[in-house]
Amino acid sequence: MRLMILSDTLTVSAQVQPKDLEQLRHEGVTTLVCNRPDAESQDQPTVEELTPLALQLGIEIISIPFRSGEQTPEQVTEFAELLGRAEAAGKKVHAYCRTGNRSTCLWAAASVSQGTPVDQVVAKAKDCGFDVAESIKPYNGDIPMSATVKTIVDNAVPSYDVVIVGAGSGGIAVASSLLKRQGGLRIALVDPAEKHYYQPGWTMVGGGVFSDTQTQRNTRELIPQGVSWIKQSVVGLAPQDNTVQLDNGQSLHYQQLIVAPGLVLDWDGIKGLRESLGKNGVTSNYSYKHAPYTWELVKGLKKGRAIFTQPPMPIKCAGAPQKALYLSADHWFRSGVLEDINIDFYNAGAVLFGVAAYVPALQSYIDKYRAKLHFKYTLVEVDGENRRAYFKSGDPANEGEVICEEFDMLHVCPPQKAPEFVAKSVLADAAGWLDVDQFTLQQKQFANIWGLGDVTNAPNAKTMAAVRKQAPVVAANVISAMHQRALEAGYDGYGSCPLTVERGKIVLAEFGYGGKLLPSFPLALVDGTKATRAAWILKKDVLPSVYWHAMLKGREWLAKPKELKSLQP
Repeated sequence: MRLMILSDTLTVSAQVQPKDLEQLRHEGVTTLVCNRPDAESQDQPTVEELTPLALQLGIEIISIPFRSGEQTPEQVTEFAELLGRAEAAGKKVHAYCRTGNRSTCLWAAASVSQGTPVDQVVAKAKDCGFDVAESIKPYNGDIPMSATVKTIVDNAVPSYDVVIVGAGSGGIAVASSLLKRQGGLRIALVDPAEKHYYQPGWTMVGGGVFSDTQTQRNTRELIPQGVSWIKQSVVGLAPQDNTVQLDNGQSLHYQQLIVAPGLVLDWDGIKGLRESLGKNGVTSNYSYKHAPYTWELVKGLKKGRAIFTQPPMPIKCAGAPQKALYLSADHWFRSGVLEDINIDFYNAGAVLFGVAAYVPALQSYIDKYRAKLHFKYTLVEVDGENRRAYFKSGDPANEGEVICEEFDMLHVCPPQKAPEFVAKSVLADAAGWLDVDQFTLQQKQFANIWGLGDVTNAPNAKTMAAVRKQAPVVAANVISAMHQRALEAGYDGYGSCPLTVERGKIVLAEFGYGGKLLPSFPLALVDGTKATRAAWILKKDVLPSVYWHAMLKGREWLAKPKELKSLQP
């Protein structure tokens, strides 16, 4: 249990559990004050349940319950008198509620009503991460308030134990994992998006396996109970002040910050792409809106030329561009039209896949579908009306040369970059990505800031599976940091890319830092270097349920953090 010190007489905390009473006795507490009404939550022990256990340890329990923001003048007076008696007797009091906020506000009002300088009260509360501006206003009386503190009171910044930027897969998963480890944390999730997407499903939408609606939920339904959802965009980070700036002009204060906004799909990074998408045969499975159009094009193409592209790294799910190729080609193969369709894969990289162990299986399907590979070519322009694509060579032999290719279908993977508010902050590396320790995911300059998911510069594959492994690591390390303990959780770079090489079979690539193979299952069940039916069932039938009902709920199935000491050199 984390104790927040407000005075020599008083400490406050989130909900006290029976196991915490021994710690309070050890701290010298003789009076325990409950500021929380019974039955606010199912896991909340009642005052009646705590009383006999506390009395055995010599701790008296007093109940002064009220709902947040509804403290009464009588309760303020009662608490002030209680603290006065305790101070005179040299005794210690501990007060608690769901998060510690109500108890702090009650203390602030009681202190100001007894003549404690407002500056002192506001500063102490802020040190503990609480905003008491509204609570002290009725009790200011004639007590002078400095201009600085008046500004604080009039423009109070909401404060949280943890602020999480981004309510995507990483943000929601880590919020749930944090609460599993320490209930009662004051957590804010910052994201304006009303809809939440299971993005790994979009490849299956483009292949006619899933419907687009299967990959979508309302964000509100997924926010963990007790977490504050701030429906704004972050426009700036001020780590020196422990604040984030929102697009409505307001700020949020944090003790710990988790940056998990994902990355930005740069549709404007390719000339003409944005104007061409969704028509004239131009599509992308990287877009919820356009993935269904991919399947329309695949079904409608009986002959002609289909081009698939992959931009320079880093990108999310590096296998997704070729997954689109495989599922499309498989449909044409099964439909008997593949002989009349020419397939080209233009890859800005130099190899088919970055981990060599999986290349033979993938190459066999490239051969099966008679696809032509073009390495070190980057898509730079799309002319949708005339169905032409322009590629720039990165090969030293003809570097800078631009070639024009005609198409009947063009599947594009857009270039990708970090969000601007990260890239322009002091938290970013030279390339604009959040600069973190690859094992702890702690930001390298600021010990109370953490990275999660696609926004970091950790040298792992940017996949949903990586986020599933990272969220418990960040949650465990944040809790350790809040309690001033050494970090023990480590991330081994795990990522997984289920490469859908045909309808019904998948090459399940699982690997960590340095391309080390990290299979989750025995080879007899799933040999990741080969195309298997078992991996298809996992991708199609199991993983979506794991995502919605386990990962986002803080159930860390096959995602237990590694021991940090086993990973660090």
